[in-house]
Amino acid sequence: MKKLLFCSLALLAAGLLLAPLSANAARPMTLRLGHPMAPGNNVTLGYEKFAELVAQKSKGKIRIQIFPNAQIGNDRVTTEAAQAGTLDLTSSSTPNMASFHPYYMALDLPYVTHPKNQQKLYDAIDNGELGKFYRELSRSIGLETLMFSEFGYRNFVSATHAIDSVNDFKGFKVRTTDSPVEVAVAKALGMNPAPIAWGETYTALQQGTVDGEGNTYSLLNDAKHTEILKYATDTRHNYSMHLLMMNKKKWDSLTDDQRRILREAADEALKYEREISGPLEQKAYDDFVKAGIKFHKFSDAEFAELYKLTQPVRDEFNKQIPAELTKMIADTQK
Repeated sequence: MKKLLFCSLALLAAGLLLAPLSANAARPMTLRLGHPMAPGNNVTLGYEKFAELVAQKSKGKIRIQIFPNAQIGNDRVTTEAAQAGTLDLTSSSTPNMASFHPYYMALDLPYVTHPKNQQKLYDAIDNGELGKFYRELSRSIGLETLMFSEFGYRNFVSATHAIDSVNDFKGFKVRTTDSPVEVAVAKALGMNPAPIAWGETYTALQQGTVDGEGNTYSLLNDAKHTEILKYATDTRHNYSMHLLMMNKKKWDSLTDDQRRILREAADEALKYEREISGPLEQKAYDDFVKAGIKFHKFSDAEFAELYKLTQPVRDEFNKQIPAELTKMIADTQK
C-alpha cells in the first residue's frame, strides 16, 4: 500500500513539474514589431499581411505584435532598440538607415533609379547580388533583413507656395530626414533643409516651421498631411524602401522551421505589398486632387535640369560608396 502511495505521489510530482513546461510549450512566441508608418499605408498593410501569414504558417505558434504609427518611437529609436535586443523587429526607411551605415545612401541618391525600370530593380533585390549585399550589410550592424518593403518615389510638396519651376525651390524650407543625401539634395536645389522626425512633421507644417517636404503621395495622404498641403510636384527624385529587420541574435536563436516560416511570410507579404502600392499611390493622387491640392508636372527639360543640378550630390556621395554597389544599381536601369 505504501509502495502504491509512493508511486502515486511520484507520478503526481512529475506531472506538476512537467505542467509548466507543457504550458510554456503551448504558449505562442510573440515577436514585437515597431514601425513609424500610418494606418492604411502600403508599408503598414504589408506588415499586417506578414503578421497574418506568420500566424497561418506557424499554426498560431508565432505571433507578430505590431506597434505602428511610431507608437514606440521613430525609425531610429526602433532600429536602435532592435540592435540592442530590446525590440525584436524594426522597420526603417533607407534614408534613415544611412545613419547606421553610409552604404544605405546608395539607393537614395537622386535619379539613380526610374519607375520604368522598377521590375529590374525588384529582381536585383529579390534574387540578385544587390539584395545579398544589403542583407550582409544589415548583418554587419546586428540585424537580419527579412523584407525590402515597397515605399515608393518621393515628390516635393508645399503648404505655402507653388513649385512651378526649378527656380521655385530656392529659399524653400523643406523637412528632411537625417539622411545626408536628402540634406545635400535640398541644398543643391537651393532649398533650406530642416531634419525633422516624421512624427513631428505635421506640426512643423502647421506652424510654418517648414514650407514643405518630400515624400510619397500615399504616405502623405495616409498621414493626413493633405489637410495642410496646397501644392505638389512630381519630382520623383529618389526611391525609398522600408527595411523590415530582426535582431540578429534573436534570428540566430530561432529554429530552422521558425526561420523558414518568417522568410516565406515575408516574401509573400512583399509580393502583396508591391501589388497594392500602385493603386494606393493613385488613390492618394486622386485624394490630393479632391482636397484642392494643385499639381505641377515637370517637363522633360525640367527633369534634365533637376538631374544636372543634383549631379554634384551623386559625385560626392559615390566617393563614399563601393563602386560595385553603384554598378549593381546602375545595371538595373539598363
